[in-house]
Amino acid sequence: MARSSSGLVAGLTAAALAVVGFLAYQASANVPDSLGAPKAPSTVPSAKASGSPQGKPKDPLAVPAHSGTGVRVVYSLGERRVWLVGAKGKPRTFEVMPSTVSPAPGTYTVTSRSGSVPGSDGVPVEHVVRFAKVGNVSIGFSAAVNGSMASPDPNRKTGGVRMTRADGDALWVFAAIDSKVVVVP
Repeated sequence: MARSSSGLVAGLTAAALAVVGFLAYQASANVPDSLGAPKAPSTVPSAKASGSPQGKPKDPLAVPAHSGTGVRVVYSLGERRVWLVGAKGKPRTFEVMPSTVSPAPGTYTVTSRSGSVPGSDGVPVEHVVRFAKVGNVSIGFSAAVNGSMASPDPNRKTGGVRMTRADGDALWVFAAIDSKVVVVP
């Protein structure tokens, strides 16, 4: 009797697998071609988004137009991004977390630097590079020692533009006192 039960189970299992295989084949044969294909952009690039007169899309990591020339740090308030633009070679760019107080667009210079201090939000920070002051709030780039890039408390006036520790190290090496910092909208 055990022999016939195992044969029955094996037969039912084989039949079930055959049905599942057939249904899978049917389903794959009826899938629209567009289902797995990458989607094309749903909007036509505007003249503003265009990087050239031929309408080619602008590289989102490219240094912003109208950010000046020469060696400089470029900080885009809207893109939440910084570019380290050297004398030659490809600029380094990275995302940042803005502070609650932002400088007006314009050209600034690095006025002071600190290796390690408490941030204006109380978080220990390193590689602080200050370049502006809005009222009594100093604005500068820094990296939290704990590596966090959390959004600042909107109820506190803070001036620390946060970045990762690796990006903070790069900016620290790049931006000495009197280095140019260009803030764009």
